[in-house]
Amino acid sequence: MTLEEGRRVRLAEDLGIGEAVAGDPAAAVGILSLGAGLEGTVERVDGELPESEDVREYQRLAALFADYGHTMPEASRDRLEAQIAALEPQWTAHRERGNLATVRVRWDNGLVLDGTHPDVLTPL
Repeated sequence: MTLEEGRRVRLAEDLGIGEAVAGDPAAAVGILSLGAGLEGTVERVDGELPESEDVREYQRLAALFADYGHTMPEASRDRLEAQIAALEPQWTAHRERGNLATVRVRWDNGLVLDGTHPDVLTPL
């Protein structure tokens, strides 16, 4: 989904936001829950989210195979091909999804959620 400033969105799933104080779970001050269906407006679209570890590993292994695969012993080459094949689904999903950016959303109830992952939003 392409998000732009001013676009209306709806929260697609319940979100629980909270954190323990100073890393001590007993010192938690509370949790804020935002319910699915909450609507708001995109205020800002930020930079791209970093690629997942699996995507980066796929790219690294594929480049290694392309550059040096022909010089590797057969067992090493086969192992590398198996590792690349195991990461292929994550790479395919990444390419289909495209680059994702975080967004800042001002909900109709006045709350602002910054750094929001676009997968939890649906356009209106």
